[in-house]
Amino acid sequence: MKSAVETLNPTRVRLTVEVPFEELKDSLDAAYKKINQQVTVKGFRKGKIPARVIDQRFGRGAVLEEAVNDALPKFYTDAVNNAELNVLGQPEVDITELKDGETLNFTAEVDIRPAIEIPDYSGIEVEVDAVEVSEEDVDKAVEELRERFASTTPVERAAEDGDVVTIDLEAKVDGEILEDGVANGVSYTIGSGELLEGIDDAVKGLEAGGEATFTSELKGGSAAGKEAEVSVKVTQVAARELPELDDDFAQLASEFDTLEELRADSRKRLENMKQYDQATQAQERVLEKLLELVEVPVPEKLLEDEINTRKHNLEHHQLGQMGLDLPQYLEIQGKTAEEFDTETREAAVKGIKTQFVLDELVNKEKLNVNQEELTEHLMRRAASSGMSPDQFAQAVVEGGQVPMLVGEVARGKALAVVVEAATVKDTNGEIVDLDDEEDEAEATEASSEETPAEGSAEAAEEASEAPEEKPEA
Repeated sequence: MKSAVETLNPTRVRLTVEVPFEELKDSLDAAYKKINQQVTVKGFRKGKIPARVIDQRFGRGAVLEEAVNDALPKFYTDAVNNAELNVLGQPEVDITELKDGETLNFTAEVDIRPAIEIPDYSGIEVEVDAVEVSEEDVDKAVEELRERFASTTPVERAAEDGDVVTIDLEAKVDGEILEDGVANGVSYTIGSGELLEGIDDAVKGLEAGGEATFTSELKGGSAAGKEAEVSVKVTQVAARELPELDDDFAQLASEFDTLEELRADSRKRLENMKQYDQATQAQERVLEKLLELVEVPVPEKLLEDEINTRKHNLEHHQLGQMGLDLPQYLEIQGKTAEEFDTETREAAVKGIKTQFVLDELVNKEKLNVNQEELTEHLMRRAASSGMSPDQFAQAVVEGGQVPMLVGEVARGKALAVVVEAATVKDTNGEIVDLDDEEDEAEATEASSEETPAEGSAEAAEEASEAPEEKPEA
């Protein structure tokens, strides 16, 4: 077999392959054997039909077609390997010549990973928010904790802001009660904004037994996005009572003996959260700076596939779970279809460029992924997917996705290398030591299950799952 490569553009090549006919022998034998098992010819046992009879009865062309279909993936893969190409996606194959007994010639156009030159990134400088926790921040955190320990007491008066009402709801569209539009015994805090728009005004001023009707746009369910006439009946009004902010409250709501200790712990947790956010912000801004330094051509077919994948995941997974379609989502977001398409395309381009650049950095810095790092990443991915680690691991193995996870971890390590080399200052002009902040983030439950260093993998895989393996034709 002979092959040649023609570069069409920085991300696409055309392979021209010439295959001597004798190299098709194994595939021809397999084709005759397959056809033998599928057909019957009077006078011959199944599987024992001579090749010449198959040619006479069914045509030599059918045999050649079967043989070529069988052989093409191998010849294509050999040509890719000989040229040392890093291909993406499926090739477009065109058989240019097939002469029985002489030769098979074909071309294959396919996208490839572009050659990327990583420049010196040690001069990257970024600014992030300073870690500052005010007394007002601490007050708010303690107040939120206090709200969680509030009690309710039924009262015989009209409902007011902040009261908890028990209500029955019934929604009609075009005069018809919706099958999923009836709910009884719903507990609702007036002013929380957790239910339908207009419900606060409807229930305020009602006592137990009071009823009202209002119009609201439904946000979910079978009639999402439609205007509904909603009837509400208040069955109970309860006043919320907050515990006193004293040492007794500290002992009730925490492991601390005094309110002062509780406030100090709240301050520490807020600092840890802000440090985590600061480290994440640094990663994102360093990545943006890095991408600005590198010229990365993006394969159009890969970009098209990535855009379609993003739209599919949004429409059929995220929005589907919310009971929304794309037009309803865009209306809620206040975006036009054109704006959505532009944003999706920009995000897809950034995701692909990110993966290409960080993969190149993995090679340049000779970064490896050990079993412990892979296991930790798998545990985090399992938690975010709602599956147990064992279930997630089994799904990953069965789906052949282990290389994908390894790539995610490696890209996270590559981004961490760049962040470590960068100069990060806060808005006060102080140098930020991200290593210390990562330790702090790991030490607190208040920030996240995922530390900034580990989060690098997630930052690196933001929007792209570009193919990494060499597929067959």
